[in-house]
Amino acid sequence: MEKMNPIDEARRYVANAEEVIKKANYDPEMRSYSDSKYIKAAGDYLWKGCLIALDAVLCVRNGKGRPSIEKYKEAAGKQDRTLLKYINLGYDTMHLVMGYDGNKERKVCDAGFERANDIINRCAKLCTA
Repeated sequence: MEKMNPIDEARRYVANAEEVIKKANYDPEMRSYSDSKYIKAAGDYLWKGCLIALDAVLCVRNGKGRPSIEKYKEAAGKQDRTLLKYINLGYDTMHLVMGYDGNKERKVCDAGFERANDIINRCAKLCTA
């Protein structure tokens, strides 16, 4: 099986998150979703997609174990301050607020998707630079 381009793979994770969040049953009157299980899953997909894109740019996986968010932030700070800003905002929104907390508010979920796309698009730009 041919290895997929990491940016394309990251975007595939975002597409999967879009499919998952549809199952969360959006309530337009409350402007929120009703099932946090799917919000958590979507947040996890978004963040994992971002990690794939970040790994393609930052090369922080060089040793035993998994890198911490601090390693990603440190590497991004040395390479691209805009990417660092996106990571700071995206980690909180996608990984913590969506992935762990399962926050059902539509604005929060929309921000998670926006942050994921910001990170992935910035990584795509840095890969071609």
